[in-house]
This record gives sequence, structure tokens and C-alpha cells, in this order.
Amino acid sequence: MFDKDISQTGLNFQDLMVRLGAIDSPPKTPTILGFECAGEIEAVGEEVEGFKVGDRVVALPEFRAWSELVAVPTKYVYHIPDEMTFQDAAAIVMNYLVAYILIFDLVSLRESKSILLHSVGGGVGQAIVQLARTVPNVTIFGVCSKSKHEALEATGLIDHLIDRTDYVNEVRKITTEGVDIVMDCLCGEECNRGYGLLKPMGKYILYGSSNVVTGETKSFFSVARSWWQVDKVSPIKLFDENKSLGGFNLRHLLYQQDGSEYVRSTVDKIFGLWKDGKVKPVVDSAWALEDVAEAMQKMHDRKNIGKLVLDPSMEPKPKPATPAKSKSKKQASEDKGGKKDKEDDKKSAENGGGDEKKEGADAADEAKTNGEEGGEAAHVNGDGGAAEQKEEPAAAAAATNGDATES
Repeated sequence: MFDKDISQTGLNFQDLMVRLGAIDSPPKTPTILGFECAGEIEAVGEEVEGFKVGDRVVALPEFRAWSELVAVPTKYVYHIPDEMTFQDAAAIVMNYLVAYILIFDLVSLRESKSILLHSVGGGVGQAIVQLARTVPNVTIFGVCSKSKHEALEATGLIDHLIDRTDYVNEVRKITTEGVDIVMDCLCGEECNRGYGLLKPMGKYILYGSSNVVTGETKSFFSVARSWWQVDKVSPIKLFDENKSLGGFNLRHLLYQQDGSEYVRSTVDKIFGLWKDGKVKPVVDSAWALEDVAEAMQKMHDRKNIGKLVLDPSMEPKPKPATPAKSKSKKQASEDKGGKKDKEDDKKSAENGGGDEKKEGADAADEAKTNGEEGGEAAHVNGDGGAAEQKEEPAAAAAATNGDATES
């Protein structure tokens, strides 16, 4: 174990799912979130080999990455190239790990194949696009919200950008055969739609379930719905249709299934591609740790293009000043009441006593119409002394008339 002085830390959709409680085995609270960080080693534990104080590294701890110092087991720590910035290191490792394993180990992408990729504007989506472009003549169908199309078109890396609202029909308009590979990070009904777009010998890979994130709080209904919406596919159906299904969960592989050595060798390959200029992480924006809630909201709303990173050295955004209240609510109410009383007095002086007589006559007429209760109400409204004696009947009239009487 060793402590690490962190310069940059990554923000991933997995962090958002942890915050909303939409993952298995969530950490006990209170806790610090974060799975990815980069910086210099501050201290090294006993019997640690291969690392020393001052080494530039990137690490994948299971939580606690969003802090200035964090203790990480050496099996989750990787040396970074001397020329790589800490921001690039924090932006590249997790996203490109997922992308590399999907592209080269699970689907074995080859020349002239086609890929349908959901959330193409996100950090993993951009990593998959860059890695897929290292293989000749690959056709990429990128699915994302319409608001991201202009920015993604400018990169020139995506052959067909499609709005997610009706992507199945849009793909069918371009190619009636379908696609060779579907990369799905959404889950739910998209599993069925994606599977239906596969060609014979096609491969469908599920590597996320972001559709379970539907609001600001945990929703057991949304989690259950996402899984129940998925059609059950038997091996016999796969056999008959010549299709393949696969799944990938980096968190489980790294922390629960002892895949640390496999992950380390993959990180080395990714850094090699980075040195050769074949991949470069796309950073959407950097945020101070104090602004993490705003950064997570941007990710929740799917407004980022590329990676969101947190920088402990950044100053938080200035908060808008709350305007000073000139008067308290009580004072404003009293002023309003006093103004109204003055207006009433003025009207009364202008009209003389005629209104009072008219009110008394109207009340008497109402008493004749409504019977005894009406008479009591008339006495209450007319004579001040009678009001004291008949207080309870007046309350009864108010209760009978409800809100109309009060108003």
C-alpha cells in the first residue's frame, strides 16, 4: 500500500450509479466516491516493490479516488509515460480499458466490419471510436442525442450519426442487412432492439446499464424494469440464428474476479497506442472537487462529449450571491395591512354612512330568506354588541360556508 498525491481524478458514469444506489454491493456510507486518479507517489508501504516516492502513476482504487490523498494496493497502480499529463492519465485509463477489451478481446474487430455504438459522445464511446479507427474500413453507426451531432461530425471519425429516438429505422434505411457488432451501454429495451439489428455471425455486447438512471434518487422500479424488458434468449436461438451475446463489467473483473494482471497488460498496450499517437483522450471539461455535484448533473443529463475530470487544485466556481431582503415577510404583511386599512377608511369617509345602512338592510333580507341561522348571522354582521353574545353561531356560519366565507 502507498499514499498518492493526486493531481487529477476521473468522473465516470459508474460514479453516478453508485451515488444513486443503482449498483450491486454499494459502499457503506459515509464514503468517498471515485475509481480513477493520477498523480505522484507521496509515500510507499513496507515491502512494496516497483514503486518509489515521486513516481508518476495512475491508479484504479475501488472508491475513494476523489480526494487529495488515497491509499491504493499496488496491483491497481500503473506507471504513466513521462510525457503524459496527469489529466490525460486520469481521462484515458478506465475508458480505454473498457473500449480496448470490448474491441479487441471480446469482438475481435476485423477489417470491413460495422459497429452500432450507443452513447457515442461519452468517454467510453469516444474511446471505442478511436480504437475502431485503427482497423481499416470499419463502418461506425453512432447513436446519441441530436444536440451532439454537430460537434461529433466535426471529428470526422463517425460514418453515420443517428438520433437515439428512432435509431433502428434509421439504421435500416442505410443498410437493410443490419450490423456486425452492437455495443450497448443502456440495457432495457435496447437489448432487444440491438439484437434484432445483428447480421448472421453478429455479436451483441452489453457493457453498461445506464437506462436504470432515471432521476436523482434510487428507483427500484427503473432497475427492475430495465431487466424485465430484456427478452430471454436461449442458446438454441443463438445456435439457429448464428449470433453471439457477450457482456463486460470492468469493476467486477478488477475487484471481484482477480483480473488485475490481465488489466495491467492491457494498460501497457493502451499507453503504447497513446505514444504512437493513435489514441488521445477527449476531455469535455475539468471541475473543482467542490463542484462535483454540477459535474455529475452534466453527466446525468448526457450533455458531455468525452471525459469529465476533477482537479483538486482548481478553485470552485463562485456561487451566485443571494439578494438581500429589504423587508421581512412579517413587516411586508403589516405594511400591506396598514395600507389596506387606510384605503378602507378613505372609501368610508367618501361614501358616508350609506354603505353601513345598506349592509344592515341586506343582512336583514338575508335573515328572512335563510331563517334563524341567517338571522343570527345578520345580528353578528350588524350589531357589535350582538357579535359578542352570538360568537358561536357566527363560527358555525363560517364553518358552513367554508373558504368562501373566509375569503
